[in-house]
Amino acid sequence: MATSPEGTKPAVKVFVATTVMLTFISFWRASAIVLSDLASSAYYAGGDAEKVIGKSAPWFILAVMLFSYAVRALYIESSSMFVRGGVYRVVKEAMGGTLAKFSVSALLFDYVLTGPISAVSAGQYLAGFIKDIGAYFFHRTLSFSDDHFAAGLAVIIVCYFWWKNTQGIHESSQKALQIMAITTVMVVILIIWCTITVLRAPVQLPPNPLHAGVIPLNKESLGWLNGTWFSHWIWIIAFVGFGHSVLAMSGEETLAQVNREIEHPKLKNLEKTGLVIFVYSLLFTSLVSFFAVMIIPDSVRPDFFANLIGGIAMYLVGPTSLKLLFHGFVVLVGVLILAGAQNTSIVGANGVLNRVAEDGVLTSWFQKPHHRYGTSYRIINLIVCLQLLTIVLSRGDVYQLAALYAFGVIWSFTMKSLAVLVLRFTEPGNRAWKVPGNLHIGKTEVPFGLMAISAVLLMTALVNLFTKYEATIAGLIFSAVFFAIFTISEHHVAKERHGKPEQLDQFRVYGNQELGSGAMGVRPGNILVAVRDPRNLYYLRHVLGHTHTGKQDVVVMSARLYHREHSFSGSAVLEASQVFDHYEQELFTAAVAVAEKEGKPISLLVVPATDVFEAIMVTAQRLDSSRVICGLSNKLTADEQAKLTGDAWERLPEPRPRLIMEVCAPDGTVREFALGPHTPRMRPQDVELMHRLWLNITADPKYAGAHHYHIVALALEELQRELTTEQRAQLLQKLQEEINRSNPELK
Repeated sequence: MATSPEGTKPAVKVFVATTVMLTFISFWRASAIVLSDLASSAYYAGGDAEKVIGKSAPWFILAVMLFSYAVRALYIESSSMFVRGGVYRVVKEAMGGTLAKFSVSALLFDYVLTGPISAVSAGQYLAGFIKDIGAYFFHRTLSFSDDHFAAGLAVIIVCYFWWKNTQGIHESSQKALQIMAITTVMVVILIIWCTITVLRAPVQLPPNPLHAGVIPLNKESLGWLNGTWFSHWIWIIAFVGFGHSVLAMSGEETLAQVNREIEHPKLKNLEKTGLVIFVYSLLFTSLVSFFAVMIIPDSVRPDFFANLIGGIAMYLVGPTSLKLLFHGFVVLVGVLILAGAQNTSIVGANGVLNRVAEDGVLTSWFQKPHHRYGTSYRIINLIVCLQLLTIVLSRGDVYQLAALYAFGVIWSFTMKSLAVLVLRFTEPGNRAWKVPGNLHIGKTEVPFGLMAISAVLLMTALVNLFTKYEATIAGLIFSAVFFAIFTISEHHVAKERHGKPEQLDQFRVYGNQELGSGAMGVRPGNILVAVRDPRNLYYLRHVLGHTHTGKQDVVVMSARLYHREHSFSGSAVLEASQVFDHYEQELFTAAVAVAEKEGKPISLLVVPATDVFEAIMVTAQRLDSSRVICGLSNKLTADEQAKLTGDAWERLPEPRPRLIMEVCAPDGTVREFALGPHTPRMRPQDVELMHRLWLNITADPKYAGAHHYHIVALALEELQRELTTEQRAQLLQKLQEEINRSNPELK
């Protein structure tokens, strides 16, 4: 470190590390991101379900949306255990790597189909609107294939978001919030207008699905079960209807992905996010399906299965021009939210595969950063190529995509629920929230609620396995291929890493950054936390737990020590690899995990130095920190740490900051030291002695104007004088005796 001339603050060359985690969002923004995926299914789920299981489909859609809250409880429980509580992590912890790789393969099948079905559905809505415009203004029916038009638009949407994700410009929470605000306006208008329409005309509710003959029993609905004795069981038929409607619940995995970005208090905000998602999707998705059956005439409704909300808009009461205007609004919102779901599918798949790669299942080839943008472009390319292939093979047929889509949705949910259930017995602790419905039998807690949810999901998955035969064949082939890729790749990674898989975050490091006031976007008065051991970050957790990071920033720094012969002057240029290697990556991965758990942001900093105490003090001075926090050393006492830090403070150029240093011990005790001149803490007996001296002196009216500080000043001056005489040794001996009998907490 180099000291600037004329006593100014020293110039500091540091290395700033960043990761995608460093900002956190409110539960409203988290809800918007999940709903961009989940609520988009309202545009196609009801029509696809009715096409297969008839007019009773709205009841199954409603059942799925009610059951989705139970599934969401699974995600809340797993997220309370693991901040990054996606399917892969939870299944691996509970049931091992083999089933984890299968669950991720099924989840990827979900993501590969989420994008195309959303983009194609947007094309179907736009095609229908264009035809309605032609019929209204030109009094003619425009003749073109809705499917081919939808496929063409879907390809454009996928390519657009491929480029954006390659650049690293992901869908922001602010944009998601804006899209959901516009969507909410549309939903409110739709519900009010549909309610008026229903009240003005005699309508009937959808038929009871449990009545005989309501659900068509044919090859399309029963698949391989058609003609078997299973097709006569009413509860099997109920699960058939439920399974054909389950894609209305897609997007739940996004909740696990966004959990790490939810702000403090994380668990409460996660619960609020789940509630917002439940209420919104329940009203939107289920009501759309009910209104479609009640408002669109039976004779023409099959024409609108791929364009259900557009069909509702054109059969509302009111002038045609107004209905056409609202239809345009529906299409605009649909294109926005469905395109957002396409983007979310790329972001989600990219995040899942990066997590798998960090765990040693994919080779580093997949994670090679883009030479310009630094993104994992090879993973993005793989996902986008699969999505484009899916669109081309389906030719824009949204029903075919929907039939395939449910495989990944239901099997990823099933594996997740079974994993959480297993963890209830293998790891009964380590969770701040549990799925309700737990009864104690003796000393054993039996999770009946969790078992019921798992049973419903498993039964639905098994029924779907036989009734959605196209999805079963395609899903199993896709999962088998990716399972093989994961297995082979994991074998190569194990050989490269000598059998020691690592789970470390990837950081972008900006080297030789000059640290000054306002650097890194850190505000004055911040807290500087010095870290050195990734396994002992208890004090960072304590700091984040007791700091309002909206008002006071937290900077986490690590000092990279070098020998004295190294120079850190302003002219020295160091490479990032010289100061940020495996140790720093491991250290900051642990720090990021603590920050994610607390839901609070931190800034990461590596400072090259020859003396750790000097590095801490210089950094605190340059950042205008108000407090320095460190852990108790294994080699030094708290007093020795404070002394060395205080000596480093004395070497700082003026103006030296007034700082508080805290040394935190693993048992929770905290020693606080004021650095630099400060008002000393005094024991009661010291205050009493000073007061008695003051009384003695002021008893003489001549010295009645004396104050306590005059007594202290006189005593200090006398001590200073006597330390220069032959009495110095005797005085220091008395000082040592006083230290030995003093209360250590007041040192």
